[in-house]
Amino acid sequence: MNPAGESDRSRPSQTLFDAIGGEPTFRKLVDEFYAGVAADPLLRPMYPEEDLGPAADRLTLFLIQYWGGPNTYSAQRGHPRLRMRHAPFRIGVAERDAWLHHMRRAVDRLDLPAEQATALWDYLERAAYFMVNVMEDPA
Repeated sequence: MNPAGESDRSRPSQTLFDAIGGEPTFRKLVDEFYAGVAADPLLRPMYPEEDLGPAADRLTLFLIQYWGGPNTYSAQRGHPRLRMRHAPFRIGVAERDAWLHHMRRAVDRLDLPAEQATALWDYLERAAYFMVNVMEDPA
C-alpha cells in the first residue's frame, strides 16, 4: 500500500518513454547522436544512404517502442532482430566505442534526471556490447 492507501498495482506505472518527455526527447537524442555519426570516419561508412534521415527514423522508432511508446517500429519493420539487422556490418571494439562516444554525448545533452539517464544509458551500453560481431586478436 502507498501512503494514500491505494495498492501500488492499481496505479499505472509510468514508462521511461513518458517520464522523459516522449517522442520529442527521443528525436532529440537520435538527432544529437547522428550529428556525431555524420562526421565520424569510422561509423559514417556503415550508413549507405546519402541522407542519415532514414537510419535516424528507424532508431528513433525502435527506441520509442522499446521504452514504452507506440509500436510503430514493429508495425512497419517487424521484430527488431537487432543482431541480424547489424550482421552485415563489421562491428568491433573500435566501432562499438565510437558508437558509445556519440551516444554518451547525446544522452548527456538531454539533461535528464540521474535515474532516467542511468536507465537509458545502461540499456544503450548493453546494446552496443551485444552488437559486437568481430572478435579482434588482442596481440
